[in-house]
Amino acid sequence: MLSAAVALAVLAATGPATADDPGRAPAADPAQTTEPGYGVEPGDGQSHEPGVDPTPERQPTSEVSWLSFPGGAFAVDSLGHTVRYRACDGDTGRVADPTMRVAAGVASGAVVVGGTAYRYRVPLVGRSEGTLEVIQRHRPPTTLTGVVVTSPQPPTDPIAGARLFPLSGQLARVVADANLNPAGVTVRDLSGRYGDQQIAVNGSLRPKAASVIKLWILVELLRRVDCGQAFLDDGVLVTPDDVVGGTGQLQFETFPQVVTLHRLAQYLIKYSDNVAANVLITYLGGFAPVNALIDSMNQRSTILARRMLDSAAAQRGEENYTSPDDVVSLLGAVWDGEILTPASRDLMIGFMREQTLNTKIPAALPPGVPVAHKTGDLPDASHDVGYYLIPGTETAVAFLTAGPMATGDETVRRMARTVYDFLVDPVGGAVEE
Repeated sequence: MLSAAVALAVLAATGPATADDPGRAPAADPAQTTEPGYGVEPGDGQSHEPGVDPTPERQPTSEVSWLSFPGGAFAVDSLGHTVRYRACDGDTGRVADPTMRVAAGVASGAVVVGGTAYRYRVPLVGRSEGTLEVIQRHRPPTTLTGVVVTSPQPPTDPIAGARLFPLSGQLARVVADANLNPAGVTVRDLSGRYGDQQIAVNGSLRPKAASVIKLWILVELLRRVDCGQAFLDDGVLVTPDDVVGGTGQLQFETFPQVVTLHRLAQYLIKYSDNVAANVLITYLGGFAPVNALIDSMNQRSTILARRMLDSAAAQRGEENYTSPDDVVSLLGAVWDGEILTPASRDLMIGFMREQTLNTKIPAALPPGVPVAHKTGDLPDASHDVGYYLIPGTETAVAFLTAGPMATGDETVRRMARTVYDFLVDPVGGAVEE
């Protein structure tokens, strides 16, 4: 039997939070010129020698990774020597493992929480396979295996990935031109056309999340559906006290009434409904479960710290934050089936395809280009994130800005068009003036 001194240490998330409503000025991290994915030369915007692997024999490691397995995640922080098991059958919280061994790009160790032992071997290289053995008294051990997720995930084909590098230079010029709006963008190929490469410019920029935070609320709800802990035809009583303004449709209905989880989830994304967001936060048990989801995927820049249109909380400095890298980390995990089942993944993307707030990404692209997206708007933030669903060139994108919303909208549109032009014409694609 394993034995270990267990210290429960819930990782404190830094920074406050938001939605589609007024709040305090954003506290952005210092901007980095370009924050590319594996093998990307920072912001050079240059093409690379054809046929030359830009990362020969290199398997980059991360300080944090998480093991994806059906119904759960096992997060590892090799620098802080902490782990977290979160699955359908429970959540350990952040647990210190002072005896964690890190060697040859693999973290391994064992902890005991509540009489259950967790023995793990988790590579710190994304797309590798890791294992977790769960040992309980009087029960046969359970061995879980799955793919390891890092942010970013390494490319599956570095040579093909190198063809995406010039896009980072084009995006860097758009970001540099946005004088009034600190901006960040992260792009991940999902189709394999560019070897699943990820690039970023200011990918760690941390503005107010605005309604982009609603994506994490939805994922936590759908994760519970996948676990059989909730059903989308279940009803939730919505009362007049739940009604707030801003974006959404529920505020115009008569209450009290029972609303299904399916409609709450759909309206949360389709109309960016603030009433739906607040009702779902309450249904899920408050901020903690959503932040536990975020922590289990090691998304360190993201936090849910207040409800939508809670001006008193905003005045206290309680704000929701995120970053382009964290958004694409979530979108990638959803797309790859690492955090949701295929049915829930398809439902979420379907809701995003129904988005009715279309003044940014869709407005920047030619009519009819298939996208699934989620906006975020505040007087001092403008975002649009989601998927370009061009057949054979599927791509996850996150365009985030701080500063005045009007000029932020235009910056998002320029970034969105720059990505599209590159995807459809990698040689001739250029920044739209």
